[in-house]
Formats: sequence, structure tokens, C-alpha cells
Amino acid sequence: MRPFLAMHLSRQPQPRYLQLAAQLREELRHLQPGDQLPGEVQLATRFAVNRHTLRRAIDELVSEGRVLRQQGRSTRVLARPLIYPLAAGSAYSESLSAQGHGVQARLLQRQLRSATPEEADHLKLGEGATLLELHTLRLLDQQPVSLIRHRFCASRQVLLEDYNGGSLRQYLAERQLPLHRAFSLIGARLPTSDEADQLLMPRHAPLLTVLTLSHDLAGRPVELSLSTSRADRFQYQVAT
Repeated sequence: MRPFLAMHLSRQPQPRYLQLAAQLREELRHLQPGDQLPGEVQLATRFAVNRHTLRRAIDELVSEGRVLRQQGRSTRVLARPLIYPLAAGSAYSESLSAQGHGVQARLLQRQLRSATPEEADHLKLGEGATLLELHTLRLLDQQPVSLIRHRFCASRQVLLEDYNGGSLRQYLAERQLPLHRAFSLIGARLPTSDEADQLLMPRHAPLLTVLTLSHDLAGRPVELSLSTSRADRFQYQVAT
């Protein structure tokens, strides 16, 4: 009886919410990032299901990073992940612009503060040295995707005083300070409330973090950056 039972169980139909999720997943292929799904009542009526079943189906799409449900607002279609190559000379804006995306960087904050022991070690500074830290928000096709903290020795303050947004790598290269990546350390975690709000993402979705040390052409450390990016928008490709 065991083989018969196994065969019988394998023919059990999928739960209705999974069937519905598959239907919605197929329909998303014909929508653009940023498009809004119809309201829950409208979708439940169309598919002849109750709202609980519909919500479970949409939960599947949210967990896959295909849509974003915003409290009190509509559910929006998200873009599929982009591939960003992590190589010594790769630059965020140039790499993604080359893929046909509109890239923006907004300067959110500029501050001076004391370096942590780890930061001082990476940048070859004395203990308690002062850092210049720039906070930027990166947008792709007008959608927020990354928050980046750029740390420099405070002696770079004059060089960076005119930076108000855009590609920081390009800004520095135009001022005779081209940089290349010495190393990148990739991690993952959940966003804080502020990060989730700024990146328009759910609190349960993961962030990708990348700690990067960049050197000048003489091999001297110049910048230590920490980017936090929506994991549903990025896949990092490590060059060998």
C-alpha cells in the first residue's frame, strides 16, 4: 500500500493560494517596475477567492521580492535584480549606466566624527583620528536602491567640499584622485526602520552590505565605504 499511497499523495492539487500566486507571477511579466496591482477586493472578486487566500498569494510574491506591499497603499511591482560586477576598477554609476539605467546619487548628510579602531586601521590613521563621512542615497531609474556611507581622512575635506551628489568616483577622478578597489567584504542583514523607509522596502526583506576599501594609484588607502542595498535589486558578480 505504501507505493499506492505515495502516488496518491503526489497527485494532490496545490493549495489555492499557490495556484493564484503562480497566476499573478505570470501576469507580472507584462507589467513594468513601479506599476501598481489592482486592489485586494478587485483581485479577490476577479479570481473568485476570499481576501485571506489572495493575501497569502501576494505574500508569496512579496517574499520573492517581486512586489512591495505598502501599509495603507497599493502593492507595487519591483524590478528584478541587477548584476553589479565587483572588480578593482568597477564604479557603481558607470557600471549600471552602461546597462541602460538612470543612476542618481543624492547627498543626504556630511559630518566630521572620530574614527573607530577598525576604520583607523583600514585607512592607516592614528587612533581617534577625525573622519569626513558622506551619506548618499543611490537611485536607479528614480527608485531608491542603496544607502552608502563614504569615510575619508578629514584632510580630504577641502577636496570634497564641492561634492553635492552624483558619482563620487568620477568627482575624485576629475580632481586627479582616481581610486581602485582594494577589497570588498559582502554581508547581509535586515534593515532598520529608517533604512526600510528610505529604500521603500519591507522590514522582513534582507539588505546586502558591502564594505569596500579603495586605494589611490600609489596604493595608499583613501576611502572606506559601506553600502547597504536592497537584496531584491542586486546580485554582485565577483571577478576572478
